[in-house]
Amino acid sequence: MSFVTNKRIRSAFAPPRYLAAPLSGIDLSTSGVKAVRLNAGPQGLTLASYTAETRFTSMGAYSDGEITDRPAVVAALSAAAKMTGITAANAALPESKSYLFETTAIGRKRSEWRIAAEQHLEELIPLPPLEAAFDIVGFGQGKQDDVRIAGIGFAKRIVDDTLSAFDEARIELRSLEAEQFALARALLPVGDTSTALLIDLGKTTTKLAIVEKRIPFFATTIGIGGHALTLAVQKHFGVTETEARRVKAERGIVPVPGNEDYLAAMLSTVSAIRDEIARRLDYWKERVITSGLHEPVSHAILAGGNASVRGLTEYLEGSLRIPVTAGDVFTNFAPRDTWIPQLDYNESLAYATAIGLALRDYAIPYE
Repeated sequence: MSFVTNKRIRSAFAPPRYLAAPLSGIDLSTSGVKAVRLNAGPQGLTLASYTAETRFTSMGAYSDGEITDRPAVVAALSAAAKMTGITAANAALPESKSYLFETTAIGRKRSEWRIAAEQHLEELIPLPPLEAAFDIVGFGQGKQDDVRIAGIGFAKRIVDDTLSAFDEARIELRSLEAEQFALARALLPVGDTSTALLIDLGKTTTKLAIVEKRIPFFATTIGIGGHALTLAVQKHFGVTETEARRVKAERGIVPVPGNEDYLAAMLSTVSAIRDEIARRLDYWKERVITSGLHEPVSHAILAGGNASVRGLTEYLEGSLRIPVTAGDVFTNFAPRDTWIPQLDYNESLAYATAIGLALRDYAIPYE
């Protein structure tokens, strides 16, 4: 979804073309700022520039979707924009502060659906209506003479805080949308109608989204990320964090002779992430059965800065009993035989949200 902005909040899933940012996306998260700028050529999209400001000037400057040190966040945003040549961009609002909902509405226009949702907003999201910002999209015919709509809400203060930070960084913010929408746009081909589980394995958290026709209907954040694996390596070998990251990248969770103790240390953390994912999948299965409105998850796609750990996709696939693949953030770009990304594949998985944000200027708008 998106909140299109012009100093103050405006709601719409797709901004008018004249408002569209120049194929740029900026992802603000706990681990820092990632920014990308794309080029549109005769063969399709290519990556023009990218950067990651992975350290704020103070610890915890952005935590759990909240800006706690504004100068540090503004400095990181400004540095990322300067490195990539970005003056205007799309940005994301944090999944951890979002409220997804479904409802039905009578009417043929989005404006009519929005009024219908607004009339019983208190039943859909746990926020006072005057303190909430929300948006909706239609995704199918209801059981009666109505339309099924999906929506998402945020506290207005979260939106306002994000807007003001980008204003201070002198970045023209053209649209805001929930990061799970951007993630789906980056990892799933245009026109994909599957029901997929997207797993974004970051440094300190793992974000999950179940999407249907690239629209999220369930999302949550698990408080365990790839850094926990690094700490497990540190504890096992008694090495520095830098060395632990190298060992983690080289060995992963692939079983080899003589690797048993190390593997046990890694799997104690990976299994905790797996169990949390399995619980969410069980919840979705129950929802499919009881509602009759959705399809079971057919496959999972792994992204994020720690998605490239060796053996992880195979481990999750065996445990979750659905196909699990590593994502391709360039799936909606120009054919690979026409260009070579300068961004390493493993590193590119950390840019999924930023790339999805940039792609919204090129994507077919939601109905």
